[in-house]
Amino acid sequence: MKTALSVLLCGCVLLMDVPASSEDEPAVDCANAMTQMDMNICAGQDYQAADDEMNAQWRKTRALLAEWDKSVESRGETASEQLLAAQRAWLSYRDRQCAVEGAAVEGGSMQPLIVASCLAKLTRLRTEDLSDLAGLYGN
Repeated sequence: MKTALSVLLCGCVLLMDVPASSEDEPAVDCANAMTQMDMNICAGQDYQAADDEMNAQWRKTRALLAEWDKSVESRGETASEQLLAAQRAWLSYRDRQCAVEGAAVEGGSMQPLIVASCLAKLTRLRTEDLSDLAGLYGN
């Protein structure tokens, strides 16, 4: 329970330090971000871009595996079902791993930067994994 609370609190810190929506964010030159708030905003935007890319690849890979499943005789859990279970486990791992990294600076103004940077890095790696997996199934 303590771990879940820590993850929830970490998310709350992210929400408190970054504006509620992109409409509320001030214009930030992320190539020259100088303040902690600007760096936090840029890290959040970077993570959002990485997450959007991963979700697009996820849809492609899952559709490919679902088509594969139709072409083979099932001997239990299908490839697309296994992928879904793996993705859910990976999301849990990513979020907890980044919460651990953020805990090193818990309560500090740079915690959102550390967490969002971790989320972006791991999400990009997962996007590559999903793309590689699609290649195994013929795409």
